[in-house]
Amino acid sequence: MPYGIDREGALLLLREHVRNENLIKHCIATEAVMKALAERLNEDPEKWGLAGLLHDLDVEEVGSDLTRHTIPTEKILREKGVDEDIILAVKMHNETAHGIRRSEKFHHALAAGETITGLITATALVYPDKKLGSVKAKSIKKRMKEKGFAAGVNRETIMECEKLGLSLDEFAQTCLEAMQKVAPDLGL
Repeated sequence: MPYGIDREGALLLLREHVRNENLIKHCIATEAVMKALAERLNEDPEKWGLAGLLHDLDVEEVGSDLTRHTIPTEKILREKGVDEDIILAVKMHNETAHGIRRSEKFHHALAAGETITGLITATALVYPDKKLGSVKAKSIKKRMKEKGFAAGVNRETIMECEKLGLSLDEFAQTCLEAMQKVAPDLGL
């Protein structure tokens, strides 16, 4: 286990700390997105995927308190011996709790990637069949412009895709395709 944890262990840890199935699905979607981004950017898909899977371990514990979100997760991951790069990426997907700005590709990818999963899911849910297979990247881009649609999704964070060298079109397409591959796990 080069990262102190493998996918099976990460999934067990996620299920130990998160009971809400929709949150678990969000983490699985984020894992898929992170793996796809890593492949696209010539990074390590396993490492990036683990960060995606583990990024919201403490959401049920801290609720919507962004001043605390990721602090318990950091402690949990450190106790499990998880790789420091993964821990830092998880921490940095929520800058509010740490007072530091994201500066690394890995951190921007996790923040933007986990955020766009909400927009993609919301887009799928307005389709009659509620399936990711019906969604097109251009629909996601269109929904980005509609501030009232999935209002809780931070568009500014999604636009951090540009710090990865990806346009919104490329980013949306990559993330959508990644989520489509795990659609059965997401119930979409």
